Amino acid sequence: MFALVVRFDLRPEAAEDFDRLVAETAPLIHGREPGTLIYAVHEVEAEPDARVFYELYRDRAAFDEHERQPHVVRFLQERERHLSGARVEFLTPPSGKGLPDVGE
Repeated sequence: MFALVVRFDLRPEAAEDFDRLVAETAPLIHGREPGTLIYAVHEVEAEPDARVFYELYRDRAAFDEHERQPHVVRFLQERERHLSGARVEFLTPPSGKGLPDVGE
């Protein structure tokens, strides 16, 4: 498995437009990317201009395929105008309750 967490800090007044972009993109990820196991977007409590994404992929190849999808390329390009900062953290293979069985 391959996982990452991304924190996006949004420009003032950009949350609504950013959330709309996410709402347009997420269903395409869920419907067209079998190697994307989890793609979850969270608002941050008491920080209305922050979003945290948790992404879990079958493997690195599935992540690379995700990055090549036209809907993701569009998201990556358009998100920039909404951001004041971002931080990406790649994670070690996950363990714990509720993880999908991907037959590693």
